[in-house]
Amino acid sequence: MDLDAVRTFTAVAAADQFQAAADELGISQQAASKRVATLERELGVQLFARTARGVRLTADGQALLPHARELLRAAERATAAVTPGRRALRIDVISRRIAPSHVLRDFYRRNPGIDLDVVALTGADAPSALAEVGAGTLDATFRSLRATARKVPGGLQAARVIDDRHELLVGPRHPLANAGTVTLADLVGHPVWMPGMTDPEPIGYYEDLAKAFGLTIDTIGPSFGVETLLDELADSDRLATFAGEGSRYLWPESYDLRRIPVVDPVPVYPLSVIWRADNTHPVLADFLDHLRARYESTARDDVWVPDWAR
Repeated sequence: MDLDAVRTFTAVAAADQFQAAADELGISQQAASKRVATLERELGVQLFARTARGVRLTADGQALLPHARELLRAAERATAAVTPGRRALRIDVISRRIAPSHVLRDFYRRNPGIDLDVVALTGADAPSALAEVGAGTLDATFRSLRATARKVPGGLQAARVIDDRHELLVGPRHPLANAGTVTLADLVGHPVWMPGMTDPEPIGYYEDLAKAFGLTIDTIGPSFGVETLLDELADSDRLATFAGEGSRYLWPESYDLRRIPVVDPVPVYPLSVIWRADNTHPVLADFLDHLRARYESTARDDVWVPDWAR
């Protein structure tokens, strides 16, 4: 199986668009389409279905995705085994839309000469990501560590470095659309819609938040993509969702969506960076220092986190 084709397939799956995936890989959209088409012919299945805004995985594509990722990780392990000390720093940011990705980008802007490999293990749970760090195929990952109360397996270290503050994302017809800020008490009675979650960490966190403040947070149901979620919000007079302050979403101007800070207290999604204690990659120490300095400069006392994160 052509690893370039497999790599392109996973990039398109993450971006939901051929052009965005091609840009990330440094190839043309035509080349990306050709690679995926070759893979589809080789497997005898259709991996993507076209949508109005891009593509989505078919059932066969969804079945292939975890195996494709494992193929790429195996290839990375093979390469790293024979090139010690000469590889890029490999950081898992979970998703390229959320806070860890933008924190890593800020670090890269300050250090443009470093060799960096940005990995997005979208859909991978914490034990899987920590296993990758323990095996040396990742230098670091970001997780809340809810299930273990922020404890990590032997040989690994963790430090809480990101408190991603919540904002309420609503359309112009929502009753809270014109508020400058909202409190958690204001949200009682207003359903918060967060479909498509499969990772126990964020599901558990939002269950904790809902229980602590009497909120209705719905994480049940399939996700048809961020674009569909934004479209639903724009047209609804009742639906709202939470967006992290460090997350980035784009939508048509006509949607007129509003991002409203949540205050009194400020709920934050706590993320720890996890790395191997014996990792001597020359750039990792600088990255960890960057994370600690940033956290110290942005930490606030008026935040809420669940008991397990304290």
